[in-house]
Amino acid sequence: MYRPNALKQKLTAGKKVVGCWSMIGSPVVTEILGLAGFDFLLIDQEHGLGDPTTLVSQLQAINTTPATSVVRVPWNDHVYLKRVLDAGVEGVMIPSIETAEEARAAVAACHYPPRGRRGAASSSARASGYGTAPDYVATCSDNLLVVLQIESAKGVENIDAILAVDGIDVMFIGPHDLSGTVGHLGDLKHPEVAKLIARAEERILASGKPMGTVPHPGCTAMDMFARGYAFVNAGSDIGRLRDGAIADVRAFRAAYP
Repeated sequence: MYRPNALKQKLTAGKKVVGCWSMIGSPVVTEILGLAGFDFLLIDQEHGLGDPTTLVSQLQAINTTPATSVVRVPWNDHVYLKRVLDAGVEGVMIPSIETAEEARAAVAACHYPPRGRRGAASSSARASGYGTAPDYVATCSDNLLVVLQIESAKGVENIDAILAVDGIDVMFIGPHDLSGTVGHLGDLKHPEVAKLIARAEERILASGKPMGTVPHPGCTAMDMFARGYAFVNAGSDIGRLRDGAIADVRAFRAAYP
């Protein structure tokens, strides 16, 4: 079902939005999370389960809820992007952007010519309601949310050139991979890592583009919003299932060892 992108409309209006990673690959899980009230669900096909074929059932489930669907693709690959776009996703997240050239290639993969290089199959793709949405080709570029990830020291070094690329709707800082590129994987409080994150934050905020991330150790999603982020993933389906289960078992074992 092709519909107005409520998530993009909120961000364009200057509002903050909260979402949840979905990594399990289950349409039932995405339906439950969508009905919980998140602004968006980020289906992770970089580290999570699934592919463009299994994606369709998850998108169908999300379409029954107010949540907007976003897919993180495995890589800056125009073929994979074409497939998830044709499946009908409402937003895409593209990882590991390090240069302006890579950013331009990512944006181009999301749009039909002459704006980009996306292959045209709009009359048969689910994205256009299998050809029943007559305004799809004319409106899909403006309706799509494009999120690029900065998650390396090289990406931070080139942040200003990347931000100058037209067509980026959200710049997302991936702090964990970023920390690994300078030899401190997972140590987000290391001075070198913290300096890189602060540099990326400062430049993104100065650009006026919405800034996204995940909660950092010791910082909740609400803390990240207070730091100026507008697009925050507050946990994941795996984390919520795991943490809830562990808490119940721990409480039981403490009472009945």
